[in-house]
Amino acid sequence: MSSSTHDDGHDHPEWLAHHFETPEQQFEAGKFGMWVFLVTEVLFFSGLFCAYTYYRGNHPDMFLDAHFFLSTKMGAINTAVLILSSFTMATAVRNAQMENRVWLIRNLVITIACAIGFLVVKAFEYSHKFHMGLKWGTFYNPNEHALEAYNEATGRHLTDLSQLPDLHQFFSIYYCMTGLHGVHVVLGIVAISLLLRRAIRGDFNRYYFTAVDGVGLYWHLVDLIWIFLFPLMYLIH
Repeated sequence: MSSSTHDDGHDHPEWLAHHFETPEQQFEAGKFGMWVFLVTEVLFFSGLFCAYTYYRGNHPDMFLDAHFFLSTKMGAINTAVLILSSFTMATAVRNAQMENRVWLIRNLVITIACAIGFLVVKAFEYSHKFHMGLKWGTFYNPNEHALEAYNEATGRHLTDLSQLPDLHQFFSIYYCMTGLHGVHVVLGIVAISLLLRRAIRGDFNRYYFTAVDGVGLYWHLVDLIWIFLFPLMYLIH
């Protein structure tokens, strides 16, 4: 393990920043900074959850009709995928602590694969809704495919597109919340990929695994937000 030397002659490992005296001090400072960042993320999403609560309270029938266009199966698959990724990310942190480089790399790869799988499923969901014209705001323009899907899901026999419920407000919230969550998944993939590069290089050891732990906390928040989104959007009728 390479190291530099303080002016006072003491060894100072390269992975220990010059303004920290011990690995423990560096770890605690890094973890505190990550928690502060995560609090801002929670506040950020809280505004969207408040908007969801407001519109659902004022338009309960709209949200009831909208759930017929959501695939509970795809939402459940994505939930299972993210829970698995959360487990592999937590295991990766433990691998870094134990200096188990092989399994650290493997678990990071699995986590990235799960995240990509989540985005693929979400892309199929989005494309299916776009195909039916179920978009947001002024772009909301359902077609015959939406009418057919609605009749099949509800057992009704609507014959005219004008009879379809107006769901543009729901889908505006849906795309905003799930889309923003998707952006965070993409950022997580980038962060974990950088960790993977460093893990292959052998940067982490039992004294320095702060980066793995910090990204792990971020990824758990991303998973937790989806665990709230899934029942709110897909399950609560």
